[in-house]
Amino acid sequence: MSDATRKMAFHRMEPAGAERHGREARRVSSLARTNQTSYNSAKISYNSAKICVICGYQMPTVLIEKQTPQITVLTLNRPERRNALTIELLTELNAAIKMTSDQPQERVIILRGAGAAFCTGLDLKEAADQTKAHATAEMVANTLIAISQTRLITIAAVHGAAVAGGAGIMSACDFVVAAQGTKIGYPEVRRGLVAGLVMTFLRRQIGERSMRDLLLGSELIDVDRAKEIGLVNRVVAQADLMNEAQKFAQSVLQGAPGALGQTKRLIEELWSSSVKEDVDLALRYHMQARESQEAREGIAAFNEKRKPSWTEL
Repeated sequence: MSDATRKMAFHRMEPAGAERHGREARRVSSLARTNQTSYNSAKISYNSAKICVICGYQMPTVLIEKQTPQITVLTLNRPERRNALTIELLTELNAAIKMTSDQPQERVIILRGAGAAFCTGLDLKEAADQTKAHATAEMVANTLIAISQTRLITIAAVHGAAVAGGAGIMSACDFVVAAQGTKIGYPEVRRGLVAGLVMTFLRRQIGERSMRDLLLGSELIDVDRAKEIGLVNRVVAQADLMNEAQKFAQSVLQGAPGALGQTKRLIEELWSSSVKEDVDLALRYHMQARESQEAREGIAAFNEKRKPSWTEL
């Protein structure tokens, strides 16, 4: 078992801690299924080091909830940072996808975010560390490939914001249901970055004019516009978000597992290039931008809450 997988197994070495944590986790999960707002206010408490106040163990950055023998919910769990992507979170998400996909009875993964947003992309505090640039980029690439190429049907239940890498994770999923009021966008160029990795999936879902609009204009759009151009399948009230995701999951379960898997593979193979080939190409552009002076200025400006100064570079 990998370190990431071991961390996500709730405290198996300490039964008393696991029992206390398990009771609270089940209470929170019950609230989460009925109302996202309740989940936000009732989430398991932990301190700034993500140490659970119930049992004293470090909380994982990805929560795993097995709803039925065939449906698993994965929750990005960095609400204090709007689920911004770190190497730790990406490692745990990859491990969770692999662990779930390895279970023969599993059919569906529902992916969601804790707190106020689905995911707001790279954690730019960590991204400011140039020594981690390659590791972060490779983990983002591996995660997008893992989501898109798992044999399971993947459903993104999106609320609040899905921005940059968060929008990439969303678009790598097979189906997207979004809550009203959600904002979606690709502001990478405003940070001196290239949205290369997420572009791999964006180009498969929307027309070129819309893609140029999103990537070059870098404005956030609402979910109605996202649905209009093909980024989102369904838009619902926030209180109905998980119900709608589960409804589609139940529709998936009516299909034959083998036929579903072959259909998913054929959709991929009908493209002239594979996701892996596209991601490899995009990774080169991504790294070229990540190592540039523009990226250093853009990330610094974001962290310092100021406008970037492109003219002085």
